Amino acid sequence: MNPTRRTVLLAGAAAALLPPLPAFAAPKATAAATQPYASYWYPDSLPAGSPGTGVTWRSLKSWTAAGDPDLAFNAASVPLASRFTPTPANATARSGQARVQSLVSFGPTSGNPSQGSATADYYALTHWAYLDELVFWGGSSGEGLILAPNAPIVDAAHRHGVPVLGNIFLPPVAYGGQLQWTRDLVQKDAAGHYPLAAQLVAVAAAYGFDGWFVNAETSGGNAALGADMLGFVKELKALARARGQRVTWYDAMTVNGTVSWQGALNSQNQAFFQAADDMFVDFRWSAGSLASSGQKAGQLGRSRYELWAGVDVESNGSNTSVNWDAIVPAGKAHITSIGFYRPEWTRNHLPASRTPDDFHTADDRFWTGRSLDPSRPDTADPWRAPAVSVADRSTVSGVPFASTFNTGHGLRWYEKGVVTSDTPWNHLGLQDRLPSRRWVVRTAGARPAVSFDFADAWRGGSSVLVDGELDAPTTVELYATRLPAGTGTVVELTHRTDAGTVNIELAVALAEPDAPGATPPYTFLPVNSVDSWQTVTVPLTGLTGTVHSIAVRLTATAGPVRWRLGGLAVRDTVATPEAPSGLRVTAASGGDLRLAWDPAPGDVRHYTLHRLLADGTRRFLGATCQRAYFLAGLQPEQGEKAARLELRAVGELYTSSAPVTVTHTW
Repeated sequence: MNPTRRTVLLAGAAAALLPPLPAFAAPKATAAATQPYASYWYPDSLPAGSPGTGVTWRSLKSWTAAGDPDLAFNAASVPLASRFTPTPANATARSGQARVQSLVSFGPTSGNPSQGSATADYYALTHWAYLDELVFWGGSSGEGLILAPNAPIVDAAHRHGVPVLGNIFLPPVAYGGQLQWTRDLVQKDAAGHYPLAAQLVAVAAAYGFDGWFVNAETSGGNAALGADMLGFVKELKALARARGQRVTWYDAMTVNGTVSWQGALNSQNQAFFQAADDMFVDFRWSAGSLASSGQKAGQLGRSRYELWAGVDVESNGSNTSVNWDAIVPAGKAHITSIGFYRPEWTRNHLPASRTPDDFHTADDRFWTGRSLDPSRPDTADPWRAPAVSVADRSTVSGVPFASTFNTGHGLRWYEKGVVTSDTPWNHLGLQDRLPSRRWVVRTAGARPAVSFDFADAWRGGSSVLVDGELDAPTTVELYATRLPAGTGTVVELTHRTDAGTVNIELAVALAEPDAPGATPPYTFLPVNSVDSWQTVTVPLTGLTGTVHSIAVRLTATAGPVRWRLGGLAVRDTVATPEAPSGLRVTAASGGDLRLAWDPAPGDVRHYTLHRLLADGTRRFLGATCQRAYFLAGLQPEQGEKAARLELRAVGELYTSSAPVTVTHTW
């Protein structure tokens, strides 16, 4: 990337496997409990001097999984889900052509908490349906250059079928880059192999993410260094492929070892493209250079859609002027794929007083377009949102399936409609599988506003709010699915009417629509209307086969209407997960605790941690998909000699196991 455009930033710190202790109810821990952070390293040699406050300098060459004290906090637990492509929501969105990659900085390089934090102000990415690859962007010369994504991001992405890459950033000299770090990365051992290639693959395997983005921008190299870099990328790719991982190359270093951004696939970088899975084409591209790049990819036996055309949205987001016809022309085959640089603009450009609602409004505009309905894109919109050109994907293909429309952050935490913690929070790993098309609304009348809302929820931090006059029957599409439906299959809706009077129907389609943008062939089933949270079970009597789409139809009898959807589940039976075991405090410093446990057998969505108070009430403390958790700032209640903590496993249907407990003596 051009140094003049660079904002040097972000990523994480730390990771390691906690030793399994046999104790069930813990003795008082004596080790200091430190906050775990996302991990970052230098390739080998460290900078001169001392690190800044809160920064830890580490060498990747010396990393081992066994010696990594925070690995249990940082290792993702959700496997990469398979995806399918339903009939597109509109006639312009295509499958099998342009893909979308995002380079996102979720937090600072150092001091990026492993498992979320106590604020709702977070880039809670939700439009996974249009993404094909997420890069955990960041790194700086004063902190570290190689970044492993934190587990919540990987878990959320994997739940939606999106692979996540760690970042290797060798900075421009203007930003403190040292050529020695490039040489460290591509060093060879006595056998001619590249030991750091093996280390990178081992890190990704231990942490559970999907490969690496290689961005070599430190100038001063020569042909020998270029040859070493090419050999390194080839070996990295070979080792990565054997572990199901990927490698993306950034268009910066050329085959002669110099840094010269090409803005194209050409003779200066095609060897690196051939060695990797795909390549991010620098922002200097033109319509002509992208067209020639696509042609060259074909001549090399590769797909033109393995080229990501860089689109810099860091400064202006959906106000960025882009020659979209050079990438995704409306009237002919797409030229290349799209590579967004810093789409977290949708959060960062907002004032400091921003709310989750403010962020999602801007983010929906970015991904869906000005119409906020992918089934009817605004063709006059100068911002060609991904939903206009790229067909959405879904992972909702198995029963049981459930969602509480939790976006992974919130102003409070709710359980069965009751606030069990009034502390703002973010933890992307707790995000549900979310509707891929937001929001397709079919009505002959005025279109209501449909959004994630944070003022109330059934579980987690958010619900779906439909708000409007509803002067005609209105169908709000929720999920494109491939769910098998048998004689015992039911759908559960948890909902509430806040204003107006409205009749609710469940809409189920057992086939795809006739054409892109067409309405699925819905069957409508009645649902009881309620004024307080209620879960209604709707049998799919007579509707056997495969469910392709799930929606709700609202018909108002008095308006305006405010209606909330807090949960949706499709199931045959109800299963309760088994309990975890061995909950223990592994380190304590006052009210800061490190906890670990042995996982529950069988399928577990996540674990919840509560504090049991003297009056018998339970206070929510946190949740995670990992088998370790850090609690910060726990305080004794009045007269309390020990805090009693309860851990439960939560299944796909949000049923909870029996608790396992541990006490922490003050």
